[in-house]
Amino acid sequence: MVHVQRVYYPLLAVIGIPSNIMTFFIFWRRNCMISRSSTFYLMAMAVADTAVLLFIVVLELTIKYHTPEPFWSQEPWCSVRDIFNYGASNASIWLVVIFTAERFLAINTWSLKNRLCTPRCALWAIATVFVVSHLLAIPYYWAYMSVYNAELQRWFCIYRPDASTLYVHSLVGLQTLLSHILPFLIILILNGLILRQISLSNRVHATPKTDSSRGQRATPLLRSRKRKSVVLLVTVSMSFVLLSVMRSVTQIIVRTIHVPDRDDYGLAINVAADLGTMLSLSNAAINMYLYACTQAKFRQEVIMSLKQACSLSRACCVLQPHPDTTPSHV
Repeated sequence: MVHVQRVYYPLLAVIGIPSNIMTFFIFWRRNCMISRSSTFYLMAMAVADTAVLLFIVVLELTIKYHTPEPFWSQEPWCSVRDIFNYGASNASIWLVVIFTAERFLAINTWSLKNRLCTPRCALWAIATVFVVSHLLAIPYYWAYMSVYNAELQRWFCIYRPDASTLYVHSLVGLQTLLSHILPFLIILILNGLILRQISLSNRVHATPKTDSSRGQRATPLLRSRKRKSVVLLVTVSMSFVLLSVMRSVTQIIVRTIHVPDRDDYGLAINVAADLGTMLSLSNAAINMYLYACTQAKFRQEVIMSLKQACSLSRACCVLQPHPDTTPSHV
C-alpha cells in the first residue's frame, strides 16, 4: 500500500495542478457560455483544488512517503501544517456545496435568482468560504507539538499530550461534521430536489396540450442553457460525493473506534481509509476533465489552448540555436 501511494500522490499532483491552472485561465480569459456567477465559482474551485494538491498531496503526503523525516515534523511547521491543510480542504468542499446551492436557486427559483445568483453575490460567497474555512482551522495550531525520539533519532508531529480530551474531541467532531456529514446531506438533498423537479416538469409537458394559451405558459424546464447547467451541476457535485463517500465512512469509523496502529496495513480499516483518502483527493485533479466531457465550448477552448501551447513550444525549439550551427572562432 505504501508503494502504491508513493507513486499515486506525485502522479496526482502532476496531473491535477497544471489542469487546474489551465482551467482557471480558460474561465478567466475565454467565454465558455456559462453564467458569470458560475464562472467565478468554477475559478474559485480551481484555486482551492490547487491549494489542496499543493499543501496536502505534495507538501504532506508526497514528502511523507519519500523522506524519512518530513520538514513539517519540526516547529513551526508542525503547528501550522493543519491550518493550511484543513483550510484548503474545507474551502474546496464547501465551494462545491455553495455552487450546488447557487445553481439550485438559479434553476428552481426565479424570485431569488435575480438577487442571489449574481457575480457580486458569488464573489462575496467565495471570499466568505475561504476566510471561514481557514478561521475554523486555526484551533489546530494548539493541538500539535513536535517531539524528538532519541531512540529513532527522528522528530515527530503529534497531538499535544497536555491537550484536554474535550478540546481534541471537539476539533475532531467539528471537522467530521464540516467535511464528512453536512456537505453530503446538502448536496444530496439539493440534487434530489432538482432531479425531482425535472422529472415532474417532463411528466407535465409529456401530456397533450388542449389549451393553446396554457401550452404557451408551460415552457419546458430543460431548455438548452438550463440543461447544460443541470448537467454541469450534477456531474461536479455527484462525482464529488461518489469519490468522497468512502473516505467519509472510513474516517467516521476510525474516529469513533480505537485503531491501535494506523500504519498497520494488516487491518482492513487502514487499507480502506487510505484508499478512501486517495479517491477523495482525486477530486482536486479531475474537474477540468469533467468540464471537458460535459461542456462543448469548454472542450473547444481546452483543445485550442493545447494547440497554442504546442505551437509556442515548437517555435521556441526552432528559435533555439543548435550546438552544431554555432559559429566557431579561430
